[in-house]
Amino acid sequence: MAREAETKNKLALLGGEKAVKSDQADMFTWPIVTERHEKAVLDVLRAGQMSGFELTKEFEKKYAQMLGRKYGLAYHNGTAAILGAMYGLGIGVGDEIIVPSLTYWATAAPAYTLGATPVFADVDPDTICIDPKDIEHRITPRTKAIMVVHYAGMPADMDAIEKIAAKHNLKIIEDCSHAHGALYKGKEIGTFGDTAAFSLMTGKSLAVGEAGILFTDDRQVYERALLFGHYIRHDEITLPELKPFVGLPCGGYKHRMHQLSSAFGLVQLELYAKQMAEIDKAMHYFCDLLEDTSGIRPIRPPKGGDTTKGGWYFPLFKYLTEELEGLSLSRFSEAVRAEGSICNPGCNKPLHVHPFFTTMDVYGHGRPTRIAYLDESAKMESYVERLPVAESINRRVFGVPWFKHHRPDIIREHADAYRKVVTNYRALLPGDSGGDAEIGQYSTFFTSRKDTQ
Repeated sequence: MAREAETKNKLALLGGEKAVKSDQADMFTWPIVTERHEKAVLDVLRAGQMSGFELTKEFEKKYAQMLGRKYGLAYHNGTAAILGAMYGLGIGVGDEIIVPSLTYWATAAPAYTLGATPVFADVDPDTICIDPKDIEHRITPRTKAIMVVHYAGMPADMDAIEKIAAKHNLKIIEDCSHAHGALYKGKEIGTFGDTAAFSLMTGKSLAVGEAGILFTDDRQVYERALLFGHYIRHDEITLPELKPFVGLPCGGYKHRMHQLSSAFGLVQLELYAKQMAEIDKAMHYFCDLLEDTSGIRPIRPPKGGDTTKGGWYFPLFKYLTEELEGLSLSRFSEAVRAEGSICNPGCNKPLHVHPFFTTMDVYGHGRPTRIAYLDESAKMESYVERLPVAESINRRVFGVPWFKHHRPDIIREHADAYRKVVTNYRALLPGDSGGDAEIGQYSTFFTSRKDTQ
């Protein structure tokens, strides 16, 4: 009996039994495809309407109404939606956009296409969103906008950011691709910025396929975005200054959303609130079970408040190595995964240190593209800084299971896996070789179907 108990309590990584034993079934399957989704997609397919736009316009209108914005414009992906938002706001050659360094590359990279340059700011260690305290001193006469990312579902500090933008007459672009349905002080994200862009690809919390969407209340922004990459809809353009250019995509891009995604999305908009509530219940239950566990802390808004995480895309915990005698995050994560749970160390790598934003001459200008559109006095050195939080955060956070259903028995097993590792962390210290230097990725958080949950 004592031997059985010892085996059960022994870490799976060191020869013990796994903590997670139940059949996981569809706990992590996403999106949840119903017969309604299938019928909607097949109707478009059989009618040969894949490249049309009537269903897409219906999707745009419905989503905009739900969000409370005047205009929605759908794209083939979220990256294109961000580019359209930048062009819609008139960002161009020589302009600067202040961007958090901790984000997916598509938040910043489209600026190059327009001859603009990102200026990177550090992130808040508690929310991992852009740190308002690191914005204002980066504003120059070239600055045109602040790009806000609601990172991993956590709403950014919009009160502070809006004050800075108003003081300096700057535009706000919200990249909401991680936070569909999240609230900041009772107001839905995507309603704060002059423009807001969402990715709607399969892995996001509001998943419709490979797609994106832009929102704005400004008719000029909307029409400029139409002009730039939606040539087939130029009949909607009414502004006299844009009329002479209709007929061709004036950015040279074709940004149309595929109508199979539009059809799927119309169904998804009806179902998402219920799905989001289920995810929220499941994730809070998991976090509550681990709230007082040494070495780890859930990253979430205070429970019961009017700030929420929406669909909890890519849920993160903090890792406090000092509470576990310096155990590396890599070793900790390895042990949790051996228990049968999910633990992905790190998050996005900081963009400000990647050669694409420091030394690369993308288009053959003869100097780094980051400063290629500025006058000759601009020096790369002034754009390269140390951002201490962004540079260290990958050793301090990890991704946890993203549950799509509130099934307490299964969720408790995953929480038990984490508690088991924390309880027995000293057994991991002798074999800990560090290994945290390579944590984090630029392109994606996960690499396999199991890890994507």
